[in-house]
Amino acid sequence: MHIHILGICGTFMGGLAVLAKEAGHKVTGCDANVYPPMSTQLEAQGIELIQGFDADQVKLNPDLYVIGNVVSRGNPLVEEILNRSLPYVSGPQWIGEHILRNKWVLAVAGTHGKTTTSSMLAWILEDAGYAPGFLIGGVPMNFGISARLSGKGADSEFFVIEADEYDTAFFDKRSKFVHYHAKTAILNNLEYDHADIFPDIGAIETQFHHLVRTVPGIGRVIVNGDEESLQRVIRRGCWSEKEAFGSGDTANWTLKDHPDGSFDVLFNGKFEALINWKLTGRHNRYNALAAIAAARNVGVPIAQAAKALESFESVKRRMEVRGVANGVTVYDDFAHHPTAIATTVGGLRQKLGPDTRIFAVLEPRSNTMKLGAMKDALPASLADADLVFGFGSEKSLGWSLGSTLAPMGASASAYDDLDLMVKAIAGQARPGDHVVVMSNGGFGGVHDKLLKALQG
Repeated sequence: MHIHILGICGTFMGGLAVLAKEAGHKVTGCDANVYPPMSTQLEAQGIELIQGFDADQVKLNPDLYVIGNVVSRGNPLVEEILNRSLPYVSGPQWIGEHILRNKWVLAVAGTHGKTTTSSMLAWILEDAGYAPGFLIGGVPMNFGISARLSGKGADSEFFVIEADEYDTAFFDKRSKFVHYHAKTAILNNLEYDHADIFPDIGAIETQFHHLVRTVPGIGRVIVNGDEESLQRVIRRGCWSEKEAFGSGDTANWTLKDHPDGSFDVLFNGKFEALINWKLTGRHNRYNALAAIAAARNVGVPIAQAAKALESFESVKRRMEVRGVANGVTVYDDFAHHPTAIATTVGGLRQKLGPDTRIFAVLEPRSNTMKLGAMKDALPASLADADLVFGFGSEKSLGWSLGSTLAPMGASASAYDDLDLMVKAIAGQARPGDHVVVMSNGGFGGVHDKLLKALQG
């Protein structure tokens, strides 16, 4: 089958393209922004890429058009496809029908932690010899790729997928994850997000319950017992086995922290394993509990899963050290929601202690942040940082970042000139400081600019 993918350079659709190519299909694609690194990754797979959405692409005469959710009505190629009654489908539906149909699907859903938890779970299964396929919205460092059909030389029945609640396509406003038909589903957490498509948290809870409705009776739902929003979801009905992780008395999976950063894994109150690892933050320890619980559902012993996590290398753009210059460490992190920002900075504070200076450098560029839905929560989310540097103009955001950060006083400043911000950070940094750069975009290459300025 020849498929032509609209919006191919997004993380999800790029992963879909790789899977389709591995499955033996001819794959071509187009996007508004065809540039590295995604373009070079796809071209290395022998996938032809076209810049833009010109209607003449119908002359490629593919068997099927796979349409990403970044593409909307009014797009010239979409209009031509509709006018000619050509066959089309969404990316999640195509994945569900052509890749996942005969797999034991382990889906990881949640407002935060999907990528990290999916990566943990895939690594546990890999270490146990399951050779899983996976599609993850980031690059797990243990694998170096974001998607594959199966492990080398294997045809695994298991597939780990990051299950996004964002809508499927312009013609299908259900969340992506309803198409995956998971047998094991992790519900990591649930907060208000995606203000561009969801009016309130209740609308998101409805979508999460749609996911719960798709899990078969022989499957298992692994839910964060500390999240009241998820308890509301489960109270609507759950027809599968259920296990909870968290800190409450009713949680099946709990943990005990140790001062050195290690922790005990407990199942139904009984000690099962000790984990010594490299990651920071309590949120990551809960991610680990969820991944261990999901792996156990497909037969991986708890102790074996815990041991695998000791060699887990995290994910690119999740507290990834980009370099050290003149004793100043610069990190890159994907955090953009206030809760994620708080857990990222708080996790580093817990690791470094109270006496080490932390600089938080933030670009609020997600659709939710641009709509201003979460802006008032920013100052509290940055409380563990010593100095805060925000980047974004009132024109690009629609609201004043400087005014939003004003309650933080002299410890926070806002800029609409990247070079001036870099100069200010470098001017105040001294050996031993840690600089955390947080954005869900490229942030104008600020990491390299910072390292260069610090070195100078």
